[in-house]
Amino acid sequence: MSMNASNKTLVRLMAAMLVAAVLAGCGFKLRGSDGQYNLPFQSIWLSFNEASPLGTELKRNLRAGDTVRIENDASKAEALFDVLSETRGKSILSLNSLGRVREYSLSYTLVFQVRDANNRQLLAPTEITLRRNIAFDEGQVLAKESEEALLYRDMQSDLVQQILRRLAAIKPA
Repeated sequence: MSMNASNKTLVRLMAAMLVAAVLAGCGFKLRGSDGQYNLPFQSIWLSFNEASPLGTELKRNLRAGDTVRIENDASKAEALFDVLSETRGKSILSLNSLGRVREYSLSYTLVFQVRDANNRQLLAPTEITLRRNIAFDEGQVLAKESEEALLYRDMQSDLVQQILRRLAAIKPA
Protein backbone atom coordinates (compact mmCIF):
# COMPACT_ATOMS: atom_id res chain seq x y z
CA MET A 1 0.00 0.00 0.00
CA SER A 2 1.47 3.33 -1.07
CA MET A 3 0.78 6.67 0.65
CA ASN A 4 0.22 9.77 -1.41
CA ALA A 5 2.02 13.07 -0.64
CA SER A 6 -0.82 14.57 1.42
CA ASN A 7 -1.02 11.48 3.67
CA LYS A 8 2.77 11.57 4.21
CA THR A 9 2.51 15.25 5.13
CA LEU A 10 -0.31 14.52 7.57
CA VAL A 11 1.68 11.71 9.22
CA ARG A 12 4.74 14.00 9.56
CA LEU A 13 2.59 16.78 11.03
CA MET A 14 1.03 14.42 13.56
CA ALA A 15 4.48 13.07 14.53
CA ALA A 16 5.80 16.61 15.00
CA MET A 17 2.80 17.51 17.17
CA LEU A 18 3.34 14.39 19.28
CA VAL A 19 7.01 15.22 19.82
CA ALA A 20 6.10 18.82 20.75
CA ALA A 21 3.47 17.62 23.23
CA VAL A 22 5.91 15.20 24.87
CA LEU A 23 8.58 17.89 25.22
CA ALA A 24 6.11 20.44 26.58
CA GLY A 25 4.76 17.94 29.09
CA CYS A 26 8.10 16.89 30.51
CA GLY A 27 8.45 20.14 32.49
CA PHE A 28 11.82 21.13 31.03
CA LYS A 29 12.58 24.84 30.99
CA LEU A 30 15.70 26.96 31.07
CA ARG A 31 16.64 28.51 34.39
CA GLY A 32 15.24 32.02 34.47
CA SER A 33 13.18 31.43 31.34
CA ASP A 34 10.04 32.37 33.26
CA GLY A 35 11.57 35.78 34.03
CA GLN A 36 12.06 34.93 37.71
CA TYR A 37 15.49 35.27 39.29
CA ASN A 38 16.31 34.82 42.96
CA LEU A 39 18.22 37.97 43.75
CA PRO A 40 20.26 38.11 46.98
CA PHE A 41 18.80 41.47 48.08
CA GLN A 42 15.35 42.94 48.72
CA SER A 43 15.84 46.39 47.19
CA ILE A 44 17.98 47.97 44.49
CA TRP A 45 18.76 51.46 43.24
CA LEU A 46 19.56 51.85 39.53
CA SER A 47 21.70 54.74 38.27
CA PHE A 48 20.33 54.66 34.72
CA ASN A 49 19.32 57.93 33.12
CA GLU A 50 15.51 58.26 33.20
CA ALA A 51 15.45 58.27 29.37
CA SER A 52 17.50 55.06 29.05
CA PRO A 53 15.50 52.35 27.23
CA LEU A 54 17.81 49.73 28.78
CA GLY A 55 17.12 51.07 32.28
CA THR A 56 13.38 51.08 31.60
CA GLU A 57 13.43 47.45 30.43
CA LEU A 58 15.57 46.35 33.38
CA LYS A 59 13.14 48.05 35.80
CA ARG A 60 10.19 46.36 34.08
CA ASN A 61 11.86 42.94 34.40
CA LEU A 62 12.77 43.52 38.05
CA ARG A 63 9.20 44.61 38.86
CA ALA A 64 7.80 41.54 37.08
CA GLY A 65 9.81 39.33 39.45
CA ASP A 66 7.95 40.81 42.42
CA THR A 67 10.81 39.94 44.80
CA VAL A 68 12.90 43.12 44.58
CA ARG A 69 11.84 46.69 45.27
CA ILE A 70 13.30 49.43 43.07
CA GLU A 71 14.26 52.40 45.22
CA ASN A 72 14.41 56.00 43.99
CA ASP A 73 16.65 56.94 46.93
CA ALA A 74 20.05 55.21 46.97
CA SER A 75 20.27 55.46 50.77
CA LYS A 76 17.24 53.17 51.14
CA ALA A 77 18.50 50.37 48.88
CA GLU A 78 20.40 47.21 49.83
CA ALA A 79 22.14 47.13 46.43
CA LEU A 80 23.36 50.00 44.27
CA PHE A 81 23.61 49.37 40.53
CA ASP A 82 26.07 51.89 39.05
CA VAL A 83 26.14 52.35 35.29
CA LEU A 84 29.72 53.27 34.41
CA SER A 85 29.04 53.52 30.67
CA GLU A 86 26.40 52.59 28.11
CA THR A 87 27.32 52.89 24.44
CA ARG A 88 26.00 51.83 21.08
CA GLY A 89 28.30 51.57 18.09
CA LYS A 90 28.20 50.95 14.37
CA SER A 91 31.22 50.07 12.26
CA ILE A 92 31.78 48.92 8.70
CA LEU A 93 32.22 45.17 8.52
CA SER A 94 32.66 44.70 4.76
CA LEU A 95 32.65 46.57 1.45
CA ASN A 96 31.55 45.49 -2.02
CA SER A 97 33.78 45.61 -5.11
CA LEU A 98 32.86 49.27 -5.66
CA GLY A 99 33.99 50.25 -2.17
CA ARG A 100 30.46 50.72 -0.87
CA VAL A 101 29.31 49.37 2.48
CA ARG A 102 27.88 45.88 2.24
CA GLU A 103 27.68 45.00 5.95
CA TYR A 104 27.79 46.82 9.28
CA SER A 105 28.60 45.50 12.73
CA LEU A 106 26.38 46.91 15.49
CA SER A 107 27.53 46.83 19.10
CA TYR A 108 25.93 47.58 22.45
CA THR A 109 28.22 47.83 25.48
CA LEU A 110 27.30 48.28 29.12
CA VAL A 111 29.82 48.63 31.94
CA PHE A 112 28.39 48.49 35.46
CA GLN A 113 29.17 47.59 39.04
CA VAL A 114 27.06 46.69 42.06
CA ARG A 115 27.72 47.90 45.62
CA ASP A 116 25.95 47.24 48.89
CA ALA A 117 24.51 49.85 51.27
CA ASN A 118 27.91 50.12 53.00
CA ASN A 119 29.62 50.90 49.67
CA ARG A 120 31.32 47.47 49.52
CA GLN A 121 31.63 46.04 46.06
CA LEU A 122 29.27 43.12 45.43
CA LEU A 123 30.13 42.90 41.73
CA ALA A 124 33.32 44.40 40.32
CA PRO A 125 33.06 46.59 37.21
CA THR A 126 31.64 44.28 34.56
CA GLU A 127 31.50 44.86 30.81
CA ILE A 128 28.93 43.20 28.60
CA THR A 129 29.30 43.74 24.87
CA LEU A 130 26.86 42.35 22.33
CA ARG A 131 27.35 42.45 18.56
CA ARG A 132 25.06 41.89 15.61
CA ASN A 133 25.85 42.06 11.91
CA ILE A 134 23.50 43.70 9.45
CA ALA A 135 23.63 43.62 5.65
CA PHE A 136 23.25 47.01 4.00
CA ASP A 137 21.49 47.86 0.74
CA GLU A 138 21.41 51.45 -0.55
CA GLY A 139 18.08 50.74 -2.22
CA GLN A 140 16.42 49.85 1.09
CA VAL A 141 17.70 52.50 3.48
CA LEU A 142 14.44 52.88 5.46
CA ALA A 143 13.98 49.14 5.82
CA LYS A 144 17.58 48.75 6.99
CA GLU A 145 17.15 51.55 9.54
CA SER A 146 14.12 49.71 10.87
CA GLU A 147 16.06 46.44 10.98
CA GLU A 148 18.90 48.20 12.82
CA ALA A 149 16.47 49.53 15.44
CA LEU A 150 15.06 46.01 15.89
CA LEU A 151 18.56 44.57 16.34
CA TYR A 152 19.36 47.17 19.01
CA ARG A 153 16.11 46.31 20.83
CA ASP A 154 17.04 42.63 20.63
CA MET A 155 20.49 43.37 22.06
CA GLN A 156 18.86 45.45 24.80
CA SER A 157 16.65 42.50 25.80
CA ASP A 158 19.68 40.19 25.80
CA LEU A 159 21.60 42.68 27.95
CA VAL A 160 18.78 42.81 30.50
CA GLN A 161 18.74 39.00 30.78
CA GLN A 162 22.52 38.91 31.21
CA ILE A 163 22.35 41.64 33.88
CA LEU A 164 19.66 39.70 35.76
CA ARG A 165 21.74 36.51 35.64
CA ARG A 166 24.77 38.37 37.00
CA LEU A 167 22.69 39.99 39.76
CA ALA A 168 21.29 36.57 40.74
CA ALA A 169 24.83 35.16 40.92
CA ILE A 170 26.01 37.76 43.48
CA LYS A 171 27.07 36.20 46.77
CA PRO A 172 26.27 38.63 49.61
CA ALA A 173 29.19 39.32 51.96
